Amino acid sequence: MSTPFPTLQKRGDELASGESQRRILEAPGRFPRFDDVLDGVGPLRTTSIDVFQVNVGKLCNQTCKHCHVDAGPDRKEIMTQATAEECVRAIERSGVKTVDITGGAPELHPTFRYLVRESKRLGCHVIDRCNLTVLNLRSQADLLEFLAEHSVEVIASLPYFQARQTDAQRGDGVFESSILALQKLNGAGYGQGNGRQLHLVYNPVGAFLPPRQASIEADFKRELKQRYDITIDGVYAITNLPISRFLDFLRTSGNYEAYLQKLIDAYNPAAAQGVMCRTMVSVGWDGRLYDCDFNQMLDFPVEATAGRHVRDFDPARHVGRRIRTGRHCFGCTAGAGSSCGGETA
Repeated sequence: MSTPFPTLQKRGDELASGESQRRILEAPGRFPRFDDVLDGVGPLRTTSIDVFQVNVGKLCNQTCKHCHVDAGPDRKEIMTQATAEECVRAIERSGVKTVDITGGAPELHPTFRYLVRESKRLGCHVIDRCNLTVLNLRSQADLLEFLAEHSVEVIASLPYFQARQTDAQRGDGVFESSILALQKLNGAGYGQGNGRQLHLVYNPVGAFLPPRQASIEADFKRELKQRYDITIDGVYAITNLPISRFLDFLRTSGNYEAYLQKLIDAYNPAAAQGVMCRTMVSVGWDGRLYDCDFNQMLDFPVEATAGRHVRDFDPARHVGRRIRTGRHCFGCTAGAGSSCGGETA
């Protein structure tokens, strides 16, 4: 028998703290620790800093059931202009070539366009993690023009190419709004092979692993073209990690132990070699530094010796830093692997 897991307590409308989630994930029992399976791979360390990921906050126009950020319209965590300026100085010091802006719905945050402009001024490729429906808000009428003008890559979340699965995960009417947004993106030259890149993110709607990326990409491209005359550059298949709202879903539905065991059974050493945390740093809305966006949601900052705030960011101290891991990392190393850019193995 495995040890019973502690209760995931609610805190107002928020999920439990990152520390509480870590206690659940790391509870003693029949499951191995992640570091114990890293034979020939670990401990994991960064090899370079190629991607500077900035989470500008938790404000979002949607409240998705699977959201690992626990984002929504009522969230108040928003990056200040001062912290955004510290991010730009850190990007300049690092010489990094890719800036990945996420949220929440990052476009709703007051520092989003500043970060885009300044990152492009520094010669960086900029990624916008977009939920698609934000493009249809009246307050964002000029957003598409702004993205196209700055050749921002759009990586957009779309659970499936049919309405039922998408709306079940993201809310009624989200699929229809998402299709309208994709048609607008195509109209602005996105997904047409002209340099304005448009990728979709697929993650399962239930407690199972995604199919191989090439397979789901072929399905998405075919169905979106046939049904809606929409073209995209590609699809990234991402595994749902057992944190935040998805952790809550797993436990309330009685699927937590089976899902975690599924991730562990699918552990792939080759995927562990290619995890995204080895080549990135993640910045929280308050400027604190993390190994990845998932560690950020678990309040699990980088090791102290590397410096834990963007104002103190020194790229030399972050290359080779030891990555802090936990059982949630089995999600990124299961099967073909999972990262912000899809499969890793």
